[in-house]
Amino acid sequence: MKIEVTESASKWFQSEMGLGEGNGVRFYGKVYGKTPVHEGFSLALTRDDTPGETYAETKKDGITYFVDENDRWFFIGFDLKVDFVPDKDPENVVYTYTPNGELDK
Repeated sequence: MKIEVTESASKWFQSEMGLGEGNGVRFYGKVYGKTPVHEGFSLALTRDDTPGETYAETKKDGITYFVDENDRWFFIGFDLKVDFVPDKDPENVVYTYTPNGELDK
């Protein structure tokens, strides 16, 4: 799995969550809601500056964005792109899931 955080999304995370060098954001699946790839589950995030065993991670502007190994089930088979689109209502943060052919082993 690959995680891509666009420049505009990185700036949004820094501004809205007060993030800087050495901080982290963990993406995970939660009950209720829906995504284009899961009915009954939605994507959530939390600030987490101390990743444990990660399934996937990327760094942007000194901030680590990651998925914990325990959340593999939610993301298996997809790459995640996180973007910020200021004129998009009602949600300005856009998550795009792209199939990557990976199978759960």
